[in-house]
Amino acid sequence: MSELELWGGHECTVNRVRGTYYDQTRRSGHHDRISDLDLFASLGVKALRYPVLWERVSPERGRFDWSWTDERLNRLRELNVRPIAGLVHHGSGPKRTSLVDEGFATGLAEYARAVAERYPWIGDWTPVNEPLTTARFSCLYGHWYPHLADESFFWSALVNQVDAVRLAMREIRAVNPKARLIQTEDLGRTYSTRAVADQAQFDNTRRWMTWDLLCGKVTPDHPFWRRLCGFGLQARLEALAADPCPPDVIGVNHYLTSDRFLDHHCENYPPERCGGNGRMAYADVEAVRVALPGPGGLEGALEEAWTRYGLPLAVTEAHNGCTREEQVRWLREAWDAALRLRDRGAPIEAVTAWALLGSYDWNSLLTRRIGHYEPGVFDLRGGEPRPTAAAAFLKSLTDPTVARHPVADGPGWWRRDIRLEFQPVFRTMETPEPRSEWRAPTSPARPLLITGATGTLGKAIARACEWRGIDYVLTSRAQLDLGDAASVAEALRTYRPWAVVNAAGWVRVDEAETECDGCMEANTAGAVRLAQACEAAGVAFVGFSSDLVFDGRLGRPYVESDAPSPLNVYGRSKAEAEAAVLAASERALMVRTAAFFSPYDPYNFAAHVLRALKSGQEVLAASDLIVSPTYVPDLVETVLDLAIDGAAGLWHLANEGAVSWAEFGQLIAATLDMDVDLVRGAPAAEFGWAAQRPPNVALGTERGQLLPSLENAIGRYAAVVSSAEFAGEAEAWVDRTVPPHTEVGRLQARRERARVGRG
Repeated sequence: MSELELWGGHECTVNRVRGTYYDQTRRSGHHDRISDLDLFASLGVKALRYPVLWERVSPERGRFDWSWTDERLNRLRELNVRPIAGLVHHGSGPKRTSLVDEGFATGLAEYARAVAERYPWIGDWTPVNEPLTTARFSCLYGHWYPHLADESFFWSALVNQVDAVRLAMREIRAVNPKARLIQTEDLGRTYSTRAVADQAQFDNTRRWMTWDLLCGKVTPDHPFWRRLCGFGLQARLEALAADPCPPDVIGVNHYLTSDRFLDHHCENYPPERCGGNGRMAYADVEAVRVALPGPGGLEGALEEAWTRYGLPLAVTEAHNGCTREEQVRWLREAWDAALRLRDRGAPIEAVTAWALLGSYDWNSLLTRRIGHYEPGVFDLRGGEPRPTAAAAFLKSLTDPTVARHPVADGPGWWRRDIRLEFQPVFRTMETPEPRSEWRAPTSPARPLLITGATGTLGKAIARACEWRGIDYVLTSRAQLDLGDAASVAEALRTYRPWAVVNAAGWVRVDEAETECDGCMEANTAGAVRLAQACEAAGVAFVGFSSDLVFDGRLGRPYVESDAPSPLNVYGRSKAEAEAAVLAASERALMVRTAAFFSPYDPYNFAAHVLRALKSGQEVLAASDLIVSPTYVPDLVETVLDLAIDGAAGLWHLANEGAVSWAEFGQLIAATLDMDVDLVRGAPAAEFGWAAQRPPNVALGTERGQLLPSLENAIGRYAAVVSSAEFAGEAEAWVDRTVPPHTEVGRLQARRERARVGRG
């Protein structure tokens, strides 16, 4: 068996909703960036799943525009990267056809012949990506064109697509007899309580139908033969069985959402997670969120496919839309699972890093354009693809000189108790369990070192690390004194961190005016001392600055390249720290941020507003000072992602938006349905502050808006502080180890975790 290969692919779906086509290649900007292919090749990929999509190349019958694909495919040849040509990717073809059109299969075959004649050198093909999944979304659930919700149309759409694959490969092989079919499908398993076992068994039979049909297995002894014949498909089934087109490679796509759990106890789940099959009601949720023991996952799916078909396999999509270390851990698990199966004799050819450029709006199943972006191996939010930690990890798979990041070796959230979002249920369905040899890796030897054990930011970062499974050390002054170079050096020697996050410092803006030396020592000299020591030790450094480095007179949001011009001592201490830290280290990351608010800290403006309004007191806030408030849970998540990515330089991180302090308080009141009139604005001059404040320090960015909108953040803040879990516990919450970004539903699950589940 040849070595396990690394493949890649960018999310290239072109799906139709009513009369509108949603094109991920255009959405990501890849359509206009041929340079992306060089970035992909730099990862060490041997092959690239790549679109030569029917809808894009030949929207009108008999007319072809090859210009885009000519340029891209020729560049891949120059880069020595094999394309795996995809002709339909979650699509329904040009407007002249549809998944249930009698001419769909022959039409795609005709197009496939034209593509093969244009590119006879292409050896690997996926004429239709995930036919079963596409048929479900289009003709069973009605999400995509032709927007049907009928089982007969679902089966017709599936058979149509499979027949299209068979006929397309016949035409392709007439040009290139050695052409291989790499047939992809999302493969998960359905688990259930015993009461829903029949539905689970149906789902577990249906999941194989793409490959069963291609392999000619759907004959009179197949469990679904009579069902499909009842929908008038017997003649087509007989044709497929008589002239099968088995894949050369079974392409398994598997996500954390692929394994499902059906539970007839609907009262234990939110109403939106409950449905039924016409005979009984049940909840349908991700198995990883409820099932004990956990589902078989990717390794189980691969092993089942190998046992069933005995054909070569590849993981054709490996992607996890999550925090950076979890993305890397999912890729690591996919690679390691493939290696284990190869050791057991399974012919696994490759693992494919999917969504190299990320994806847009999959949280709405591509049914509308809402602007939701999930970063991939490259992050596009800055305008140009920025390699993340996942890119470095992929390089490490093919280049032994590239070291893995320490966080890659931690267990993913799906391996920890935080995976349980609902009341755990012992699954009792009598189905064989695939073997899995996964073992928890040893804890990484190099932690993240965080200063500022008593501060809001330090504690918030530490809590986020706990939730994300990142090994860390949170230091107080006794463990790491920023004023003592020897203490700094000793801490770095003792803990051997992979990065240091400096969350310590002087925060009392007005007192800094009279205690200038103390502020400058804490915020400037101490920070620079630590950054220099990190540089000398080869350790990344992350520090924090403030919007108060600006004078507020620019008249537009400040971006990273705008020159500082502070009005007060505190702002000067941060401005000087920025310049000195960045001069001291090319690997230093400095984050400008502003106006923290969090439900887990009683010492911030939002908490003050909440306490006052609850007691019916008036809140007085500046109406002439404009800021960009920053939700601490969003900030710490993004800072950790950037630190893991190895990002450097100056970044602005604040929630998107700009308000006066009075408007900020009014937004909080309105979102919590409290008395907005109790929040009253007043000129800043009335507050008698010792330090002068800049009038407008809204923060913009040239590097990409990484935090959600302020409105979104306030909504999530309100959901937490108004929840039953939080009510009356704000002060106690500050000292808990519950992570700051935990959603209410997961907090409830934590309390229920010890309860015994049901079968």
